[in-house]
Order: sequence, then C-alpha cells, then structure tokens
Amino acid sequence: MTITLSHYLVLAAALFVIGLVGVFIRRNAITILMCIELMLNAVNLTFIAFASHMNAVDGLIFVFFVITVAAAEVAVGLAIVIALFRNRDTVNLDELNLMRW
Repeated sequence: MTITLSHYLVLAAALFVIGLVGVFIRRNAITILMCIELMLNAVNLTFIAFASHMNAVDGLIFVFFVITVAAAEVAVGLAIVIALFRNRDTVNLDELNLMRW
C-alpha cells in the first residue's frame, strides 16, 4: 500500500478541522494560538503534498513564507498574551474585557 495524495489531503483536512474546533471551543489565549499554528501546519502539509505530486517548487516556496508568517504570529501573539496577563492576571479570553477598566 502506497501513500497517495488523498492520504495527505485527508490528514491535512483532519488537522485543520481539529485546529478550527479548538479555536471555536477553547477560551485560553495560548491554546487558541496553538490551534492556529495547527491550522497553518495543515495548510503547509497541503502545499507540500501538491508540490510533491506535481513535481513543482512553488508549493515549497509558499510553505517557507507561511512558516515565516507563523513565526511572526507566535512572537506577536505571545507578547500580547504576556501583556494581557500582566495587566489582568488571566489568559482566559472570556474574562478579558478591554473596554472596561
């Protein structure tokens, strides 16, 4: 049994759905950031699978840029989470209300 393109796409879809459900269900800011990273990795897997299937380099270039954006997102997101935790002593997004002091 060989691994085909459809196997990679099913795995990527499952990872994306797990990340999407995690973003909608969880209320912890760090967990939501991890689920967004999972969704970005699912997209990367799709790009790599299609690039391998079509013998093209374009998908790999897109993966490089997605990884770069994901690293920047982690840096900015964690800085925001740390700033919120210092001001409000929580990372639970339901307890955060920035309009009210």
